Amino acid sequence: MDQGKHFLFIPGPTNVPDRVLRSLSQPMVDHRGANFPEFSKPLLQDLKKLFKTEDGEVFIFPSSGTGAWEATLLNTLAPGDRVLCSRFGTFSHLWIDMCERLGLKTDALEVEWGEGVPLEQYRKVLERDEQHEIRAVLACHNETATGVTSNLAGVRKVLDDLNHPALLFVDGVSSIGSIDFRMDEWGVDCAVTGSQKGLMLPAGLGIVCASQKALEARKQAGLSRCYFDFEDMRATNADGWFPYTPALSLLYGLRESLDMLFEEGLDNVFARHHRLADGVRAAVRGWGLSLCAKGPEWESDTVSAIYVPEGHDAKAVIHNAYHTYNLALGAGLMQLAGKVFRIGHLGDLNDLMCLGAISGVEMAMRDAGIPIEPGSGVAAAQESYRKAAAAASK
Repeated sequence: MDQGKHFLFIPGPTNVPDRVLRSLSQPMVDHRGANFPEFSKPLLQDLKKLFKTEDGEVFIFPSSGTGAWEATLLNTLAPGDRVLCSRFGTFSHLWIDMCERLGLKTDALEVEWGEGVPLEQYRKVLERDEQHEIRAVLACHNETATGVTSNLAGVRKVLDDLNHPALLFVDGVSSIGSIDFRMDEWGVDCAVTGSQKGLMLPAGLGIVCASQKALEARKQAGLSRCYFDFEDMRATNADGWFPYTPALSLLYGLRESLDMLFEEGLDNVFARHHRLADGVRAAVRGWGLSLCAKGPEWESDTVSAIYVPEGHDAKAVIHNAYHTYNLALGAGLMQLAGKVFRIGHLGDLNDLMCLGAISGVEMAMRDAGIPIEPGSGVAAAQESYRKAAAAASK
């Protein structure tokens, strides 16, 4: 089905706006030319605004968000260091797996999928750590596999209450640029994201924002590193250069995407994502289905994982949506495979685009034999969006 526009509603990569597409097609320049710092230095400074940090430093690696994860660990920790983490979805699991493969000791807490970072369990583990052997606490801000957002301010409060010196590392791959994130206020030491989610770019950039505490920790870090060394970046970024060839086209796109976010205003960006997510959640209720997120306090504003009724296969919904209606939905991962489909609602989207996706999902579910009332989700989402529009116009 080649006619019309493909409906991309996975939680990443997201739609690339026309403005960003045009920026990606600029001619190449000499990244060591005399004028390059006029472009690169403001870009690095503006990224700090996205993370809401004054003192942090931002590093852009030609990689994915996973590369940014690895850079964070390699530059701050040593072999055998203990880290506290929790597993409640595919991506929190993968970070734990990376820690173990790099030779770190993980205190990995198992959490029911549909919930997020377990604050009280973190508190109990950290209380017992009287010798402060735990060097870092890991928190997945938004678990993309389950559509769950965790309370980062709560993690910081636990650390502060106990006066625990552990570093706080945050996976913000599917939250930063879409959900409110406050690096300095929440005392985050390293936050990572990728270019293909809220930043509305193709995949290819792994971005780390590191606090001064994290940069100081590098002096005792014992894990080997080369490509991902913060110090190589710091030595060159300060004057507007990179230690190796940067992904220049993606940097052009990043400049344009940041301009778009700042023109809209970050608070407005976050409010738009919340509004769009509310409409999707209204549709789920209209269908009589359930989210994977176990309660409103966990619900994500960037992705919703939706259970199909028992006896039905979510893979059939995804297949029908793609092959019949040109609509791409996210699949259930690991233990959720075949049980949920995911609607990504982040990046360059508006109300009517979401309504189109919700309509396609309804048809795909009915084609898969799931007994839902035609138009039930669409009508519920319409009312949600209409109420939000009316409230905004007052």
